[in-house]
Amino acid sequence: MGLFDKLFKGSKTNLKTRFELLREAISGTMSTFHMARDRHTKQIVGLKILDREKTAQLESRFVGVDKPKEGEIAVTFEHPHIVKTLEHGISTDNQQFLVMEFLDGPGLNSLIVGRSEKLEGRRIELLRQAAEALATVHRAGYIHRDVCPRNFVANKDCASLKLIDFGLTVPNNPPFTSPGNRTGTPNYMAPEVVRRRPTSTKLDVFAFGVTAFELCAFELPWPRGRGEAAMTHGSMEPAELRKFCPKIDPRLEKVIYDCIDADPDKRPSLDDFLKAIKGLKHEFTG
Repeated sequence: MGLFDKLFKGSKTNLKTRFELLREAISGTMSTFHMARDRHTKQIVGLKILDREKTAQLESRFVGVDKPKEGEIAVTFEHPHIVKTLEHGISTDNQQFLVMEFLDGPGLNSLIVGRSEKLEGRRIELLRQAAEALATVHRAGYIHRDVCPRNFVANKDCASLKLIDFGLTVPNNPPFTSPGNRTGTPNYMAPEVVRRRPTSTKLDVFAFGVTAFELCAFELPWPRGRGEAAMTHGSMEPAELRKFCPKIDPRLEKVIYDCIDADPDKRPSLDDFLKAIKGLKHEFTG
Protein backbone atom coordinates (compact mmCIF):
# COMPACT_ATOMS: atom_id res chain seq x y z
CA MET A 1 0.00 0.00 0.00
CA GLY A 2 1.44 3.38 -1.04
CA LEU A 3 1.68 6.45 1.17
CA PHE A 4 -1.22 8.14 -0.62
CA ASP A 5 -3.44 5.11 0.01
CA LYS A 6 -2.43 5.05 3.66
CA LEU A 7 -3.28 8.72 4.13
CA PHE A 8 -6.74 8.19 2.71
CA LYS A 9 -7.46 4.75 4.20
CA GLY A 10 -10.83 4.85 5.88
CA SER A 11 -11.89 8.06 4.12
CA LYS A 12 -12.27 6.90 0.54
CA THR A 13 -15.28 8.04 -1.47
CA ASN A 14 -17.64 5.73 -3.31
CA LEU A 15 -18.11 7.75 -6.47
CA LYS A 16 -21.00 5.62 -7.70
CA THR A 17 -23.12 6.38 -4.64
CA ARG A 18 -21.90 9.95 -4.14
CA PHE A 19 -22.48 11.18 -7.72
CA GLU A 20 -25.11 10.77 -10.40
CA LEU A 21 -23.34 10.85 -13.77
CA LEU A 22 -25.35 13.01 -16.17
CA ARG A 23 -23.31 12.97 -19.34
CA GLU A 24 -21.12 10.46 -21.14
CA ALA A 25 -17.54 10.67 -19.96
CA ILE A 26 -14.98 12.67 -21.90
CA SER A 27 -11.68 10.80 -22.02
CA GLY A 28 -8.49 12.82 -21.69
CA THR A 29 -4.84 11.81 -21.81
CA MET A 30 -4.70 10.84 -18.13
CA SER A 31 -8.28 11.03 -16.88
CA THR A 32 -11.98 10.93 -17.63
CA PHE A 33 -14.32 13.85 -17.03
CA HIS A 34 -18.01 13.69 -16.18
CA MET A 35 -20.83 16.14 -15.75
CA ALA A 36 -22.35 14.93 -12.49
CA ARG A 37 -24.83 15.74 -9.76
CA ASP A 38 -23.51 15.62 -6.22
CA ARG A 39 -26.17 13.67 -4.33
CA HIS A 40 -25.12 15.41 -1.08
CA THR A 41 -25.40 19.01 -2.24
CA LYS A 42 -27.61 18.55 -5.36
CA GLN A 43 -25.05 20.72 -7.17
CA ILE A 44 -24.07 20.11 -10.81
CA VAL A 45 -20.29 19.64 -10.84
CA GLY A 46 -17.43 18.48 -12.98
CA LEU A 47 -16.01 15.15 -11.79
CA LYS A 48 -12.49 14.33 -12.95
CA ILE A 49 -11.26 10.79 -12.33
CA LEU A 50 -7.56 10.13 -12.85
CA ASP A 51 -6.35 6.99 -14.60
CA ARG A 52 -4.42 4.94 -12.03
CA GLU A 53 -1.72 3.57 -14.33
CA LYS A 54 -1.02 6.80 -16.21
CA THR A 55 -0.94 8.81 -13.00
CA ALA A 56 1.47 6.31 -11.47
CA GLN A 57 3.72 6.57 -14.54
CA LEU A 58 3.85 10.35 -14.21
CA GLU A 59 4.49 10.28 -10.48
CA SER A 60 7.23 7.66 -10.90
CA ARG A 61 9.34 10.44 -12.40
CA PHE A 62 9.40 12.16 -9.02
CA VAL A 63 10.14 9.29 -6.65
CA GLY A 64 11.87 10.54 -3.51
CA VAL A 65 10.66 14.14 -3.81
CA ASP A 66 7.61 15.80 -2.30
CA LYS A 67 5.49 16.31 -5.41
CA PRO A 68 2.01 17.63 -4.57
CA LYS A 69 -0.98 15.84 -6.09
CA GLU A 70 -3.05 17.52 -8.78
CA GLY A 71 -5.93 18.04 -6.37
CA GLU A 72 -3.67 19.57 -3.72
CA ILE A 73 -2.49 22.15 -6.24
CA ALA A 74 -5.86 22.85 -7.85
CA VAL A 75 -7.76 23.60 -4.62
CA THR A 76 -5.33 26.40 -3.73
CA PHE A 77 -6.46 28.70 -6.54
CA GLU A 78 -9.17 31.32 -6.04
CA HIS A 79 -9.23 33.34 -9.25
CA PRO A 80 -12.06 34.33 -11.60
CA HIS A 81 -10.19 32.90 -14.59
CA ILE A 82 -9.08 29.60 -13.04
CA VAL A 83 -11.53 26.73 -12.67
CA LYS A 84 -12.65 26.37 -9.06
CA THR A 85 -11.80 22.98 -7.54
CA LEU A 86 -14.15 22.18 -4.68
CA GLU A 87 -12.54 19.05 -3.25
CA HIS A 88 -10.27 16.14 -4.07
CA GLY A 89 -9.66 12.68 -2.71
CA ILE A 90 -9.35 9.01 -3.52
CA SER A 91 -12.18 6.70 -4.45
CA THR A 92 -13.01 3.24 -3.17
CA ASP A 93 -11.53 2.04 -6.49
CA ASN A 94 -8.22 3.70 -5.51
CA GLN A 95 -8.50 6.41 -8.13
CA GLN A 96 -7.67 10.02 -7.42
CA PHE A 97 -10.56 12.37 -8.21
CA LEU A 98 -11.33 16.07 -8.27
CA VAL A 99 -14.69 17.80 -7.91
CA MET A 100 -14.88 21.20 -9.58
CA GLU A 101 -17.29 23.77 -10.88
CA PHE A 102 -18.88 22.61 -14.11
CA LEU A 103 -17.92 24.76 -17.09
CA ASP A 104 -20.60 24.52 -19.75
CA GLY A 105 -18.81 26.21 -22.62
CA PRO A 106 -16.47 25.46 -25.53
CA GLY A 107 -12.78 24.86 -25.25
CA LEU A 108 -10.64 27.51 -26.91
CA ASN A 109 -9.32 24.75 -29.18
CA SER A 110 -12.75 24.05 -30.65
CA LEU A 111 -13.34 27.78 -31.24
CA ILE A 112 -10.01 27.99 -33.08
CA VAL A 113 -10.60 24.85 -35.16
CA GLY A 114 -14.07 26.14 -36.08
CA ARG A 115 -12.71 29.64 -36.82
CA SER A 116 -15.55 30.88 -34.66
CA GLU A 117 -16.95 34.33 -35.36
CA LYS A 118 -17.51 34.65 -31.61
CA LEU A 119 -13.78 35.37 -31.27
CA GLU A 120 -13.98 38.55 -33.34
CA GLY A 121 -13.28 41.58 -31.18
CA ARG A 122 -12.76 39.39 -28.11
CA ARG A 123 -9.21 38.08 -28.53
CA ILE A 124 -7.48 40.82 -26.53
CA GLU A 125 -9.82 40.32 -23.58
CA LEU A 126 -9.47 36.54 -23.72
CA LEU A 127 -5.67 36.77 -23.88
CA ARG A 128 -5.70 39.21 -20.98
CA GLN A 129 -7.74 36.82 -18.87
CA ALA A 130 -5.57 33.84 -19.84
CA ALA A 131 -2.39 35.75 -18.97
CA GLU A 132 -3.84 36.83 -15.62
CA ALA A 133 -4.74 33.23 -14.79
CA LEU A 134 -1.32 31.89 -15.73
CA ALA A 135 0.47 34.72 -13.93
CA THR A 136 -1.46 33.71 -10.80
CA VAL A 137 -0.19 30.15 -11.15
CA HIS A 138 3.38 31.43 -11.48
CA ARG A 139 3.08 33.76 -8.51
CA ALA A 140 1.86 30.79 -6.45
CA GLY A 141 5.14 29.02 -7.23
CA TYR A 142 4.03 26.56 -9.90
CA ILE A 143 4.64 25.78 -13.57
CA HIS A 144 1.46 24.66 -15.36
CA ARG A 145 3.37 22.67 -18.03
CA ASP A 146 0.39 22.07 -20.35
CA VAL A 147 -0.70 25.47 -21.59
CA CYS A 148 -2.60 25.08 -24.87
CA PRO A 149 -6.02 26.09 -26.25
CA ARG A 150 -7.55 22.82 -25.02
CA ASN A 151 -6.90 23.89 -21.43
CA PHE A 152 -8.84 27.14 -21.60
CA VAL A 153 -12.63 26.87 -21.48
CA ALA A 154 -14.73 29.82 -22.61
CA ASN A 155 -18.24 30.67 -21.53
CA LYS A 156 -21.06 30.33 -24.05
CA ASP A 157 -20.86 33.88 -25.43
CA CYS A 158 -17.05 33.73 -25.52
CA ALA A 159 -16.67 36.83 -23.34
CA SER A 160 -14.53 35.09 -20.73
CA LEU A 161 -12.49 31.96 -20.14
CA LYS A 162 -10.95 29.84 -17.39
CA LEU A 163 -7.69 27.92 -17.15
CA ILE A 164 -8.12 24.22 -16.38
CA ASP A 165 -6.14 20.99 -15.86
CA PHE A 166 -3.26 20.89 -13.37
CA GLY A 167 -2.42 17.28 -14.13
CA LEU A 168 1.16 18.09 -15.19
CA THR A 169 1.70 21.06 -12.86
CA VAL A 170 4.81 21.05 -10.68
CA PRO A 171 6.46 23.41 -8.21
CA ASN A 172 8.84 25.94 -9.74
CA ASN A 173 11.95 24.66 -8.00
CA PRO A 174 14.51 21.84 -8.24
CA PRO A 175 14.24 18.94 -8.80
CA PHE A 176 11.08 19.72 -10.80
CA THR A 177 12.91 22.16 -13.08
CA SER A 178 15.87 19.85 -13.67
CA PRO A 179 16.60 18.54 -17.19
CA GLY A 180 14.78 15.47 -18.44
CA ASN A 181 11.08 15.99 -17.68
CA ARG A 182 9.60 16.12 -21.19
CA THR A 183 5.88 16.56 -20.56
CA GLY A 184 3.27 18.75 -22.23
CA THR A 185 1.46 19.00 -25.55
CA PRO A 186 4.02 18.62 -28.36
CA ASN A 187 2.90 21.44 -30.70
CA TYR A 188 3.09 23.92 -27.80
CA MET A 189 6.21 22.55 -26.10
CA ALA A 190 9.09 24.96 -25.49
CA PRO A 191 12.47 24.14 -27.06
CA GLU A 192 14.15 23.71 -23.67
CA VAL A 193 11.59 21.02 -22.79
CA VAL A 194 12.07 19.25 -26.12
CA ARG A 195 15.85 19.30 -25.65
CA ARG A 196 15.57 18.15 -22.02
CA ARG A 197 17.25 21.24 -20.59
CA PRO A 198 16.54 23.02 -17.28
CA THR A 199 13.12 24.66 -17.25
CA SER A 200 11.25 27.52 -15.60
CA THR A 201 7.93 29.34 -15.86
CA LYS A 202 9.18 30.56 -19.25
CA LEU A 203 8.11 27.23 -20.77
CA ASP A 204 4.53 28.26 -19.99
CA VAL A 205 5.17 31.65 -21.57
CA PHE A 206 6.29 29.93 -24.78
CA ALA A 207 3.17 27.75 -24.86
CA PHE A 208 1.02 30.78 -24.12
CA GLY A 209 2.66 32.63 -27.02
CA VAL A 210 1.92 29.75 -29.40
CA THR A 211 -1.67 29.76 -28.14
CA ALA A 212 -1.93 33.53 -28.68
CA PHE A 213 -0.53 33.21 -32.21
CA GLU A 214 -3.03 30.47 -33.03
CA LEU A 215 -5.92 32.42 -31.51
CA CYS A 216 -5.17 35.34 -33.83
CA ALA A 217 -4.15 33.44 -36.98
CA PHE A 218 -6.11 30.17 -36.67
CA GLU A 219 -2.73 28.60 -37.52
CA LEU A 220 0.31 27.55 -35.50
CA PRO A 221 3.61 29.43 -35.92
CA TRP A 222 5.14 26.21 -37.28
CA PRO A 223 3.79 23.24 -39.27
CA ARG A 224 1.51 21.12 -37.12
CA GLY A 225 2.86 17.65 -36.38
CA ARG A 226 2.51 14.58 -34.20
CA GLY A 227 4.93 13.12 -31.68
CA GLU A 228 8.57 13.92 -32.41
CA ALA A 229 7.62 15.70 -35.64
CA ALA A 230 5.71 18.26 -33.57
CA MET A 231 8.75 19.16 -31.52
CA THR A 232 11.12 20.60 -34.13
CA HIS A 233 9.75 24.14 -34.00
CA GLY A 234 12.57 25.49 -31.85
CA SER A 235 14.97 25.03 -34.75
CA MET A 236 13.01 27.09 -37.31
CA GLU A 237 11.71 30.63 -37.61
CA PRO A 238 8.01 31.12 -36.85
CA ALA A 239 5.60 32.00 -39.62
CA GLU A 240 4.75 35.62 -40.36
CA LEU A 241 1.77 36.44 -38.16
CA ARG A 242 0.88 39.46 -40.27
CA LYS A 243 0.44 37.14 -43.25
CA PHE A 244 -2.60 35.66 -41.51
CA CYS A 245 -3.66 38.86 -39.74
CA PRO A 246 -2.73 41.87 -41.91
CA LYS A 247 -4.31 44.30 -39.45
CA ILE A 248 -2.92 42.89 -36.20
CA ASP A 249 -1.93 45.60 -33.74
CA PRO A 250 1.89 45.91 -33.84
CA ARG A 251 2.14 45.86 -30.03
CA LEU A 252 0.31 42.56 -29.83
CA GLU A 253 2.31 41.14 -32.72
CA LYS A 254 5.64 42.01 -31.07
CA VAL A 255 4.83 40.59 -27.65
CA ILE A 256 3.54 37.34 -29.16
CA TYR A 257 6.85 36.92 -31.00
CA ASP A 258 8.70 37.76 -27.78
CA CYS A 259 6.81 34.97 -26.01
CA ILE A 260 7.84 32.35 -28.58
CA ASP A 261 11.51 33.30 -28.67
CA ALA A 262 13.65 30.14 -28.68
CA ASP A 263 15.75 31.62 -25.85
CA PRO A 264 13.76 31.46 -22.58
CA ASP A 265 15.78 34.36 -21.14
CA LYS A 266 14.41 36.62 -23.87
CA ARG A 267 10.77 35.80 -23.21
CA PRO A 268 8.71 38.20 -21.10
CA SER A 269 6.86 37.22 -17.97
CA LEU A 270 3.08 37.07 -18.11
CA ASP A 271 3.00 40.33 -16.14
CA ASP A 272 5.18 41.87 -18.86
CA PHE A 273 2.77 40.55 -21.48
CA LEU A 274 -0.11 42.23 -19.65
CA LYS A 275 1.79 45.52 -19.54
CA ALA A 276 2.50 45.27 -23.28
CA ILE A 277 -1.19 44.96 -24.18
CA LYS A 278 -2.44 47.44 -21.59
CA GLY A 279 -4.79 49.88 -23.21
CA LEU A 280 -5.36 47.76 -26.32
CA LYS A 281 -9.07 47.52 -27.07
CA HIS A 282 -8.95 45.41 -30.21
CA GLU A 283 -6.54 42.82 -31.57
CA PHE A 284 -6.69 44.21 -35.09
CA THR A 285 -6.20 47.84 -36.14
CA GLY A 286 -7.98 49.69 -38.90
